[in-house]
Amino acid sequence: MILHYRREAHKKNTEIVVNDVRIGGHEVIIIAGPCAIESEEQMLTCARAVQKYGANILRGGAYKPRANPYSFEGLGKKGLEILAKVGKEVGLPTITEVLDPRDIELIEQYADIIQVGARNMQNVALLKELGKSKKPILLKRGMAATVQDLLFAAEHILSQGNSQVILCERGIRTFETETRNTLALATIPLVKELSHLPIIVDPSHATGKRSLIASMSKAAVAAGADGVMIDVHPQPEAALCDSEQALLPEEFREVVRDIRRVASAVDRT
Repeated sequence: MILHYRREAHKKNTEIVVNDVRIGGHEVIIIAGPCAIESEEQMLTCARAVQKYGANILRGGAYKPRANPYSFEGLGKKGLEILAKVGKEVGLPTITEVLDPRDIELIEQYADIIQVGARNMQNVALLKELGKSKKPILLKRGMAATVQDLLFAAEHILSQGNSQVILCERGIRTFETETRNTLALATIPLVKELSHLPIIVDPSHATGKRSLIASMSKAAVAAGADGVMIDVHPQPEAALCDSEQALLPEEFREVVRDIRRVASAVDRT
């Protein structure tokens, strides 16, 4: 039996179209926005900036899985409403994370892409339910997962009928302490060798340091990534989630400029 994720099952690269954005094609797509939706004002300010500077998709977390149970865990449905309203206003498709299978139906009403975070990559019940969804699924690699683990997680979604899976390399946990995780860039060409699915990179969560995001974004594109996902916040020092890795809008503009230069050098747009 040939697994659905394998290249033998699908000779051509899978391209996923969300509104007018094509993921997995010739263009390197950019997903940007705050890690957590804090207010409509914060979200709108950020969305207008990332749209202006070149983002293709707007991100924003309404439900946040936190190691500390007393940390900000998101606005829930109110956050989804803000995301949908702001995305429509700036003309960008949206992506947000799901934590619980019971929330899938609600999130489908507000977001264009559903994200599975690293902590849920092997939540089989969640993956199988998402396999029944009509929405594209962005599947992040778990912090202690192998590439094979990631591909098998994708298989749980694909096997249920949803062929719209986007993989995301966001770093793995190693003995290194200077960065939040260790970004495994070899994952990108390896996944493309083994699978037809598109793969993007999240340099924000991989490094946890805003000073490293530009370098890792460029490296990811050079290695063949189909896109990058970047945390952007209008006031990073006041962010309720992951403030150390969020870029100011002006910093995001410079990163997009650098990404475009590398994309052009490797014959992509």
